[in-house]
Amino acid sequence: MSRILPHPVMAAVLLIVWVLLMDSLAPGVVLLGVILSLLLTHWSANFWASQPRFHRVGVLLRFIPLVLWDIVVANLNVARLILGSNSKLRPHFLEVPLDLSDPYAKVVLASVITLTPGTVSAEFSEDRQTLLVHALNIADPDEEIRQIKTRYEAPLKEIFECSTSR
Repeated sequence: MSRILPHPVMAAVLLIVWVLLMDSLAPGVVLLGVILSLLLTHWSANFWASQPRFHRVGVLLRFIPLVLWDIVVANLNVARLILGSNSKLRPHFLEVPLDLSDPYAKVVLASVITLTPGTVSAEFSEDRQTLLVHALNIADPDEEIRQIKTRYEAPLKEIFECSTSR
């Protein structure tokens, strides 16, 4: 099965993106999306070092709506800040120490931070144990770091990294 579908998660994501881009659930559109997602994942299989492993799928299913909710709330907060006075902005760079060891988890964390309006992941440190984040409006940098670690990093650690303390 892994020869036919080497990266099922990526194939599913590609199919969903295809259907959303085509804005149609017509059988032809879905069939073409299935064919393209299968071909693309098959052709790109040699470029993938390994497939990400999800250890706690239930945590993942709770994490996705949390991130989507945070994106909506952050959009409203950024709109309020932009429409208000620029003197209220308190931009700040944060150095977030990472407890994650899985490279996929680190990339997802950086992506979630960047997808949330008002924050941008700038870079990883050379040892990949610190993430530099720019935030548009921060009152307490230590609290923001704590919130990133508890709200995003902790669930990602459960999702991507096998825990021996179950």
